[in-house]
Amino acid sequence: MGAPVSVAVVGGGSWGQAFAGLLAARGTPVTLVCRTERQAERLRLTRRDPRYLPGSALPAGVGVSHLGDPAALAGADLVALAIPSRATAEAIAWLVARLAPGTGILSLTKGLDPETGRRLSEVWGEALPPGTPFAVLTGPNHAEEIAAGHPAAAVVAGSPALCRTVQEVVGGPRFRVYLNGDLLGVELAAAAKNVIAVAAGMSDGMGFGDNAKASLITRGLAEMTRLGVACGAQEATYRGLAGMGDLIATCTSRHSRNRRAGELIAEGIPGPQVEGRLGQVAEGLSTVRNLLRLAERAGVELPISAEVAAAAFERKPAAACLEALMNRAPAAEE
Repeated sequence: MGAPVSVAVVGGGSWGQAFAGLLAARGTPVTLVCRTERQAERLRLTRRDPRYLPGSALPAGVGVSHLGDPAALAGADLVALAIPSRATAEAIAWLVARLAPGTGILSLTKGLDPETGRRLSEVWGEALPPGTPFAVLTGPNHAEEIAAGHPAAAVVAGSPALCRTVQEVVGGPRFRVYLNGDLLGVELAAAAKNVIAVAAGMSDGMGFGDNAKASLITRGLAEMTRLGVACGAQEATYRGLAGMGDLIATCTSRHSRNRRAGELIAEGIPGPQVEGRLGQVAEGLSTVRNLLRLAERAGVELPISAEVAAAAFERKPAAACLEALMNRAPAAEE
């Protein structure tokens, strides 16, 4: 891809808006492609979205379009997908029919395919034209803080040339991008950390403190790493931004939807009703059962994730989940 790189960001939620703003701040030509014409028109007129990013304005340098616009991807060298995992099938049908040859695809989604449990790079890889450059960007990147211009870092993994382009186009004084050669590990870490964050929120919802939270984060990281390595990922990935970094942010931040989902579950809200209360997607709830199926195939135990699934979908009380974890057989630390 030649310079300057033009980017279309598909997905008008909080992360899509923040990522588009990040690109605009770097002087990159960028268009935000919203799901509906109504949202696009509101953003054009007001540059604000009270639902997704109430405290920030969309920079003037961000163009706005919508999925119904035939020219939404016109001129784009790179398409960044800031969509929930459950929207992947719909996005594939829309994008493949409009994608120009040679256009790179950057996934910003942290989850597994809800229908098959596969990594999203596998799903996209089957649907995109052969040779389409594909990469994933992930890390401790809460949209509210990115939109406010706070410093952050991320990793990008996938097609090497595209990763270097993303590093150059996206990285800057407020957003440092590292290359990572472990696409499998980056994707699994990004999906699994959301489940551990639900557990951390359950701890918060039960009124526990820092000791409990730190223990869950630490043992959650061990659980994530165990699964990743069993599936062929590199252990070092889990000590980096895609693993430890994103896990800490998602388990502790007031901005974390997954942590808040855990709080609601601890209050007795059934898992299927939690997102209605949040008003946004909590990927950990969409991911946990597929993550457990993957672990079963890999011969790996995920005790924290299993209790999250039991609380969210079997109405097991949060206190009973905690008791089950604390009463596991004595073990050595990994």
